[in-house]
Amino acid sequence: MKIGIIGLGIIGDIWSRHYEEAGVLAGTWNRTAKPDAPQWMETPEAVTEAADVVQIVVADPPAVESILERILPKLGPGKILMQSSTIDPASSAKFKAQVLATGARYLEAPFTGSKPAAEVKQTVFYLGGDAELIVELEPLFQLVSSARFHIGDNEQACTLKLAMNLNISAQMETLCEALTLVRRAGVSDDVFFEALGKNVSYSGVTKLKEPKLRAGDYSPQFSVKHMAKDMRLASKMGSAEEFPMLAAIKQRLEDAESAGFEEEDFASMMKLLGSK
Repeated sequence: MKIGIIGLGIIGDIWSRHYEEAGVLAGTWNRTAKPDAPQWMETPEAVTEAADVVQIVVADPPAVESILERILPKLGPGKILMQSSTIDPASSAKFKAQVLATGARYLEAPFTGSKPAAEVKQTVFYLGGDAELIVELEPLFQLVSSARFHIGDNEQACTLKLAMNLNISAQMETLCEALTLVRRAGVSDDVFFEALGKNVSYSGVTKLKEPKLRAGDYSPQFSVKHMAKDMRLASKMGSAEEFPMLAAIKQRLEDAESAGFEEEDFASMMKLLGSK
């Protein structure tokens, strides 16, 4: 089974190289041309024709929609569309219906794991769709990920992904505030992180972002603009309209965008507090 990647951002680029190494990559395409990418093709239509599975990894629902408008005529029986962009449930329902109408199959496959995880094949997928299709795609998932969870249907998978990013971004903001608080009191980063390591609140977010916060290194593992987009999507879901933390973190990320940090790692919310 051959797979094509449409969208060569931080994660799509890494996955394409894993697939190429395994000998299963049919083609790649990106809206901004990247002719040095493995198995580069000039159009998304060409990737769709060459691949059994087309995996879309782009920024947001409008980007997915623009790609589907082009490739739907190339889909049909025997083709599988794997949608790995972080989108909202309503968009997923629309895209699934469009794909199924061609005779192709559809799987919602959002994921967690930023650049370091993708590089060492530790991505985790949240899968929404037919259980038999998930089993069929398992050999491909094993090439880029360490775990797969079948969440339920496509809309449930989208909801879980947005919920996870809400939790991550809220933890990031509180970590920034806690570190700023102790820095202003003259407590060293060494003492803070050593104490936090023995505290019940220590988390994977802390482990991942500690080096960046210590160094003031905000090169993107997961950018402000993408996390802000995810919180905007989550806030539009009717079930989340009255969530105070979601509203607060959405505003915080939008403040980071306005401050010019949109391309930086979302840990750069630290700079909104006047720290390095």
